[in-house]
Amino acid sequence: MILKKWIDGLLSLLFPQTCVVCGGRLAEGEKYLCIECNMKMPRTHDELHPDNYMARMLWGRIEIERAGAFFFYSKNNNYKHLLHDLKYHNQKEIGVYIGRLMSSEIEPSGFFGGIDCLVPVPLHNKRYKKRGYNQSEWIAKGISQITNIPIDTTSVIRAVNTSTQTKKNATERAENMKNVFKCIHPEALAKKHILIIDDVFTTGATTASCAIAIQKSTKTKISIYTMSRVQKA
Repeated sequence: MILKKWIDGLLSLLFPQTCVVCGGRLAEGEKYLCIECNMKMPRTHDELHPDNYMARMLWGRIEIERAGAFFFYSKNNNYKHLLHDLKYHNQKEIGVYIGRLMSSEIEPSGFFGGIDCLVPVPLHNKRYKKRGYNQSEWIAKGISQITNIPIDTTSVIRAVNTSTQTKKNATERAENMKNVFKCIHPEALAKKHILIIDDVFTTGATTASCAIAIQKSTKTKISIYTMSRVQKA
């Protein structure tokens, strides 16, 4: 034990861990975020407002119980690095960290009440093999660790390998996501309240498509929660 602490201390000295957001050196006990950046994170507090922007974006497109995101995503602030490092830089443990953080904070609001299982938005097999993991699944792992809600990664698949959504407008995104997902084990989700988990919400095309695939196949209640979302009024 003493040797391990000595080695950990030496490694920390030689290769100090830094905050994903500000780049400052992390103190002992801190992980990925320093306490100042954690406190300044632009949280949405969507869980406190049932008619929040994200929920309104989905009204009329799918039947949902509730929806929300943890923090605002913007290309103009450094909190975008949390998403980018999770998604593109093989930092999948950031997903667990954020999943635990956000579920710990929003659980007292009752947002998770009645949820039977978590369904991470799936990746197509080709993209999964290239990336090596599904970032949404790692966010779900963090949420599950705090809430004890089980994760279902087998009932819904991404049947179509779509092109990237990044440079598409809202109409193009919706068209690109039509009939992309399939619910292959509807019996596993039947009569349950499903919480769909994703990394970022922009126009809602992806999460709506995933929800539609589930609701087409079986009678379920759907809620949606994402790690981040674009900031709108």
